Parts: sequence; structure tokens; C-alpha cells
Amino acid sequence: MSEPARTPPDKPAETPPVVVKKYANRRLYNTESSSYITLDNLAEMIRKGRDFVVYDAKSGEDITRGVLTQIIVEEEGKGRAMLPTSFLRHLIGFYGDSVQNLVPRYLEQSMAAFAHQQQQVRAAMQQTMGSFFPFGNMEEINRQNMAMMERAMNLFTPFPRHGEGSAGGDAVTGRSPTATEQEISRLQSELESLHRQLAQALAAHGEAKALESAGSEPASASVTPLRPATPE
Repeated sequence: MSEPARTPPDKPAETPPVVVKKYANRRLYNTESSSYITLDNLAEMIRKGRDFVVYDAKSGEDITRGVLTQIIVEEEGKGRAMLPTSFLRHLIGFYGDSVQNLVPRYLEQSMAAFAHQQQQVRAAMQQTMGSFFPFGNMEEINRQNMAMMERAMNLFTPFPRHGEGSAGGDAVTGRSPTATEQEISRLQSELESLHRQLAQALAAHGEAKALESAGSEPASASVTPLRPATPE
């Protein structure tokens, strides 16, 4: 008789998500803290990295997606809007479109890559406050990242230009699914390129910090590579 599989002792146990129940009166109940909470409380949990799932208290249906959408609506209505009108128009236009199945995958990968880059930038800045840091490189990487995400949304635009459209293409976008997938592949390549640029910027920072620790002062706080002193 075979023994049941065991979890390796060195594998850390994942913290299970907090279970939240939503009642008919729209009240949210946190089963972990045994207390009623608000959408603001859920938003704060997300910012702190605490995962949760929301179930309808009566049917048991997972309604997490709908609640997350409500949080976004609440945040957008507080005067600190983050979603451009053009983005929302594009997003709405994708529903029922032939590229609808591609959009979630692309948005998820793009957001994950963007969040990862921001974490690296913040970590590097926290470690080097008050010392040389290639801020110019970081700003340029962020600029390219945002421009690429905007271009990605234009790629899926549901409003074709005058005269666009081809046989075999989508009736709304004028593009074939294959062409759209090729564009996504190119954009993913750009994401990888941005990752390499960030790695190079952090590596350059590490070299500059090593020289500074050794007693060599950077010529200026710019992104220009340091040059060794010429012997007389």
C-alpha cells in the first residue's frame, strides 16, 4: 500500500486567502476577523498583499471579480482616476470581439511585468538613498513601459480607421487573429527588452556603488558610465 504524498518540509506553507461573505444587504463579512468590513478595507488588504475571495452568502457563488470591479469604481470616483477614458472605451469594445480571449492574458502579463519592474526600482532606491543612482535610466524605462502599454491598447482598438479591413479579418478591428497574436508576441519581446534595460541599469548602479565604496567618487550624478582616471 503506497504512502500518501507528503509536502516537503522546506516548502513554506502558503497563507490561505481570507474568506469574505457578501450578504443580501450588501454587507461584507470577514470570516477571519469575524467582523463586517467595507470595500475600502478590501482595497487596503490588496495594498498590503493580503489575498481574499468573496462568496455570495446565500448561493456560495464566487463573486470576487465583481467585488474587485466595485473597488475600482469606488477608487475612480474618489477623484484619483487611474484608467484613461480611451482605455475604458477600448476595453468595453473588446467584449464580444474576436480578440476577447487574448486581452485578459495580455493585460495580466503586462501588469505583472510592470509591477515587477516597479518593485525592483523601489528596492534599488531604498538601498541607495543618498548615494549615486541612475535616475535618468529609471525614468526612461518607466516612460517606455507606459508608452508600450498604451500602444498595446491601440493595437486592440475596436474603432477601425477609414478604409481599413481585409478579407478574413475581424469585422470590427479589420485584423486577423493571427496578426493580433504576432503583435502580442512583439510587445512581449519589448517587455523582455525593458527587463534587460532595468537589469543593466541596476548592474551599472552596483558598479558605481562599488567604486564609491573603494574611494572613487563618481564624476557626476548622471547616467554616463564612469571612466577610470588616466595615469599621468
